[in-house]
Amino acid sequence: MASAADLDISMDAASLYREEIYTDRKIGTIRALVPVTTLGATDGARPVVYTGEAQIMTQMGPLPINFDIEAKSLAEAVAGYAAAAKIAVERTVRELQDMRRQAASSIVLPGQGGAGFPPGGLGGGGKIQIP
Repeated sequence: MASAADLDISMDAASLYREEIYTDRKIGTIRALVPVTTLGATDGARPVVYTGEAQIMTQMGPLPINFDIEAKSLAEAVAGYAAAAKIAVERTVRELQDMRRQAASSIVLPGQGGAGFPPGGLGGGGKIQIP
């Protein structure tokens, strides 16, 4: 295990951003990551990065979804929010369905230590034994 002295925990001064949050208080949130210099001034040489946030309800409760929005301005980000959110929600639903399918199709074979049991099952106790 790496010690704290071995970890590089310094910030990258060339990749600083100021975060601005915009919301309509109904549907979602747009975060604008505005590039800045180490003095806090806006860095016009790098583009602003827009990300969207939404939630979908699942059986386990709300699931936050974050997604990039291709835009050059806040107005473009607002206009592109719905399309980007739809793609992100569809991708998330597809991934959840895949995970559910994989969990349902996992087969535990005798002797392979499924469900945390030792190989061969728990052993002892019963009169019926399967070779």
